[in-house]
Amino acid sequence: MADLTTTYCGLTLRSPLVPSSSPLTGNLDDARRLEDAGAAALILPSLFEEELIHEQEHLHRFVDLQDIGHHEADSFLPTAHALASKLDHTLETIDRYKQSLAIPVIGSLNGVTDSGWIEYARDLQAAGCDALEINLYGVNADCSDSSADIEARYQHLVRELVNGVSVPVVVKLSSQFTGVAHFVAGLEQAGAAGVSLFNRFYQPDIDLNTLEIKPCLSLSGPQEALLRIRWLAMLRPQVQLTLAATGGFHDGPTVLKALLAGADVVHLCSVLLQQGIGAIGAIESAMAQWLEEQEYDSVKQLQGSLSYGKAVNPGAYERANYLEVLDSYTPSRGVRV
Repeated sequence: MADLTTTYCGLTLRSPLVPSSSPLTGNLDDARRLEDAGAAALILPSLFEEELIHEQEHLHRFVDLQDIGHHEADSFLPTAHALASKLDHTLETIDRYKQSLAIPVIGSLNGVTDSGWIEYARDLQAAGCDALEINLYGVNADCSDSSADIEARYQHLVRELVNGVSVPVVVKLSSQFTGVAHFVAGLEQAGAAGVSLFNRFYQPDIDLNTLEIKPCLSLSGPQEALLRIRWLAMLRPQVQLTLAATGGFHDGPTVLKALLAGADVVHLCSVLLQQGIGAIGAIESAMAQWLEEQEYDSVKQLQGSLSYGKAVNPGAYERANYLEVLDSYTPSRGVRV
């Protein structure tokens, strides 16, 4: 059987299949099931600084200001030590995971302030995380904010984070950067151990009945994987850091394409929520069968073999393929164009 071993930010993993941040990775029983099913590591549900700030404000109102009102009711009010915060819960979860699981546990962080990013990253590290995934999530809608300014801020943040912790730092990126390759190279120079391509942002919708803006949750589809595969192939010859693929990977063939393009690991989320934890085993079996049929000895042997620098027709990853694709389109039968 082919060797599925791969490397993620210096960590040796039994395979490239890593469940990403989701409700499944936030429960110890599910985490054990993920490990038993073949997960090589797992990424915890994201810790949001905004949520922690909101929680602290409520705690201040109901605990620190409890002497404002009727003193005879003081005994009915909670005390600070009796209330476990979201941060406390996350840190306790990490501790339990590290005691119960043999696979690496990766923390996930969504910050908003420079001090918050570093403070909470250190907390996650101290709790035992083997690596940190930071989500550079922001809607930069200010016309005075240039792409160069935004990228410079993020690179500065990553540099500060890397200097503030000792575990590897992975940056989960949006695809909506003007120069993805240039930005990733800058993150590598700033000390990032890896990047994850690409974050899926949930888009708000408009309710035509109430005229309210409402959140809209949609799981990924296999078609989304193609954007990730393209950029993996373009980046692999240009950077040395770990490349992770996330978004749209629902079966063995699609995972294999990501590895051929240059991925070191592939994150799984929607497929596990839709098909169940057993999907990990099905994907791994499909990978192993293909590797054997194609006479590959290991995953490492094929990783990056179809990246931009090694593909027979590298132009297919670029604009040169655009007209060719358009010319190849055939309308559905009976449709006049």
